[in-house]
Amino acid sequence: MGNRKKTAIIVAGGSGSRMQSAVPKQFLDLAGKPVLYHTITAFTEAYPDMDIVLVLPENHISYANNLLQAFDNIPAITMVQGGETRFHSVKNGLQQVKEEGVVFVHDGVRPLVSPALVRTCYKAACSHGSAIPVIDMKDSVREVNGEHNRAVDRGRFRIVQTPQTFVSSWILPAFEQPYDPLFTDEATVVEHFGHFVHLVQGEESNLKITKPLDLVMAKAFLDLRG
Repeated sequence: MGNRKKTAIIVAGGSGSRMQSAVPKQFLDLAGKPVLYHTITAFTEAYPDMDIVLVLPENHISYANNLLQAFDNIPAITMVQGGETRFHSVKNGLQQVKEEGVVFVHDGVRPLVSPALVRTCYKAACSHGSAIPVIDMKDSVREVNGEHNRAVDRGRFRIVQTPQTFVSSWILPAFEQPYDPLFTDEATVVEHFGHFVHLVQGEESNLKITKPLDLVMAKAFLDLRG
């Protein structure tokens, strides 16, 4: 099972507008290295034979070259230009998957994903075809509909994380479907194609860096680990 071809498609699309930063958030400094350095390293630590496909906007290529200088040993990274939506960006990345195997799709701005979670997703995808990491909701949740709102049972809901992981024979054909605005992540695309989505336990620390406070929290999590 551990010898299937493994490809991580890391989607690094965001600009950094919510970070109030000129530098795109995936290239901001986190504990002395760019955010994306940590993201990529989690995958190569999980499986040294992992292929990395980095999907990013054309105008970020110069940042990406600086990113590569952060590595002592540069992993096998292919850079691919992103598309107009996440669906199109992932589709561009999937063109690099040339043989049967397991494909991870991960947010570039989730740098604290652990190698253990990557391995959990891999094993579950090998067994079930897919693996979507989720965590429980800790907050109370209300559904708002126009003027009306009502409490809902948070026990029935999960917060979805990445890496969303699939066998290539599921995800490649699923992304040949026409784009639909309801495709919010890879799980919805694969599900729409007719496959069952298997959930695995995610990690509280696998947070998404979208605003300045998130970077502070990420640093704190890193300090706890270190």
